[in-house]
Amino acid sequence: MGRGDGSGRRVSPDGADDTGAGILHVDMDAFYAAVEVLDDPSLRGKPVIVGGVEGRGVVSSATYEARRYGVRSAMPMSQALRLCPGATVVPPHFARYLELSARVMDIFHDVTPLVEPLSIDEAFLDVRGARRLWGSPGAIARMLRARVVEQTGLTCSIGAAATKHVAKIASTMSKPDGLLIVAEHDTHAFLAPLSIRALWGVGPKSADALEARGIHTVGDILDTPRPVLSRTIGDAMGDRVWHLARGLDAREVEPDRVEKSVGHEETFQVDIADPVILRGELRRFGDRVGARLRQAGWEAAAVAIKVRFSDFRTVTRTQTLAEPTAVGQRIGQAAIDLFDALERPLPVRLIGVRTERLQAGGTAGLALWDDDEEWRQVESALDDATARFGNGAITRASALGGRRDVGGVTHHPPVRRRDTGDGAPE
Repeated sequence: MGRGDGSGRRVSPDGADDTGAGILHVDMDAFYAAVEVLDDPSLRGKPVIVGGVEGRGVVSSATYEARRYGVRSAMPMSQALRLCPGATVVPPHFARYLELSARVMDIFHDVTPLVEPLSIDEAFLDVRGARRLWGSPGAIARMLRARVVEQTGLTCSIGAAATKHVAKIASTMSKPDGLLIVAEHDTHAFLAPLSIRALWGVGPKSADALEARGIHTVGDILDTPRPVLSRTIGDAMGDRVWHLARGLDAREVEPDRVEKSVGHEETFQVDIADPVILRGELRRFGDRVGARLRQAGWEAAAVAIKVRFSDFRTVTRTQTLAEPTAVGQRIGQAAIDLFDALERPLPVRLIGVRTERLQAGGTAGLALWDDDEEWRQVESALDDATARFGNGAITRASALGGRRDVGGVTHHPPVRRRDTGDGAPE
């Protein structure tokens, strides 16, 4: 299995058998870092880290030159710079990443309407119906890689296989800037020698439990009776692993897939114990998440918070809302309610707000009384002001003053919906 620094990379030769490999997983290479290098060519070939530039910022992305020193996403910046002291650190520019992401997604949609964005920089494509127009899956994958480079200046890696699960493994193994094709009849031979940790959904705890029983590879799973898997990692996970090890994955590419969650979290420059300050941050995050939901045309049926204390212990709490909403005031208040019910023995290092169970806005119908009507009008006016004057033109008075975060990282940036010509999202 290839590693995050590009070592162990595997790619397919020209003319490789692509029989039945009609599902593509396309993943941009070190996307944030690659965009920074694209915009500043003097950084090319150098170790570059994108993230908070002072205090306790975290790594958002890193070039492969930096990854070879052990730098990884979500790593504290202080640790990253100890591993790679000669790295150039640049702050993230999310608006620019969203712009290039939209261009990349448009390239995908030019080839097939069956595109399922997973995040800002990766997507599944079903090209089984595009053969007559564009050729075999391998030919389509090569064309896509060439178009992405020509139209954006960025590189991507592609895995082609018969299922989403195998395609994603293949794209990871082909990084950076590669293409790995797994013909349908080669699926078992491809999977068998891989570590069990390569399987979707097998986290460290499940992997440790399996390895304790001598189950180290996918081939070992094939030789393990199903009841043993269930006793080791539970019925649900055991069933999933049994199927995936055999290349069985019934999931289809979902072009109308909605993000599972939209959230925002930030790491503070110094630990904070004052609940008034922390509640203010939760309110600010609620406003930010609500704005992103409205921009994408979504509403959330649940709100969650994430709190990391000074000893790095992390807790999460979730609350189901009475009605789905995209109102920042409602989201922020739900987050504060969760926070107030939480036992807080230590100062807080990181805090975040996430909305879950997303659905298209307005699908839940109107309640008899709309408790959020006034806030909905206020936030609609804020959206108009942001569209005209940019982010931060108008904000809460409580949010004014010096920021306490360092290079906060936005999670699950919304992928732009394509315009179908009638003003409605596709």
